[in-house]
Amino acid sequence: MYLLLTDVLACPRCGPEFGLVLLADRIDERRVMEGRLGCPNCREQYPIHDGVLNVRTAGDAPASPSPSPENAVGEGEAAVRLAALLGLADARGTVLLAGPGAMLAGAVADLVPEVEVVAFAAEPPSTGGERPGVSRIAGGGRFPFRSGTLRGVALAGGGDETVLMEGLRVLQPGARLVVEQAAPGTAERLAAMGAQVMLDQEGTVVARAVGEPVRLRVNALR
Repeated sequence: MYLLLTDVLACPRCGPEFGLVLLADRIDERRVMEGRLGCPNCREQYPIHDGVLNVRTAGDAPASPSPSPENAVGEGEAAVRLAALLGLADARGTVLLAGPGAMLAGAVADLVPEVEVVAFAAEPPSTGGERPGVSRIAGGGRFPFRSGTLRGVALAGGGDETVLMEGLRVLQPGARLVVEQAAPGTAERLAAMGAQVMLDQEGTVVARAVGEPVRLRVNALR
């Protein structure tokens, strides 16, 4: 897990107003390999093992098996498409890929080197060990981020009302939410939440968070 990611993480139990404190046991080249994040409010501790942060709580659904990776060609094409939908050209900051789309984290990070890509799933896909550009988080329910801090969010496999609201909540003003395999009515629900719908086509919805467009020069974690 990227060390500076701790600046935007929040306790999934207490909510986005409550940041987490890092207690690191081993850090290699600005990546936290072993340790834990503690919440000063509820005293809960979230372990980091082999670079993977586990923020699962008792109320989360049981972990499901990681999705099988696509072939290299298919994965590359999917990553290029996703980066374009998220508007990541020359971007800096943090991008969240939640659900099955988390398996594209490495390919997206290779395309946009200045972005830290977070693979967030009940059981994050293996990326062959800790690597630059990708942070892996095991979790469910709330996204463990402060509000208005992420450069982009991609949800694969639809997304219920709560997940859509969480996706918009963590976005910086002007940043994009991409929903793949979107259920009918997703665009209308996002518009009702105040987002600007940019695309609604063949199961893919792209919406922009309200506010001024992201100013890239002040959004980098790196």
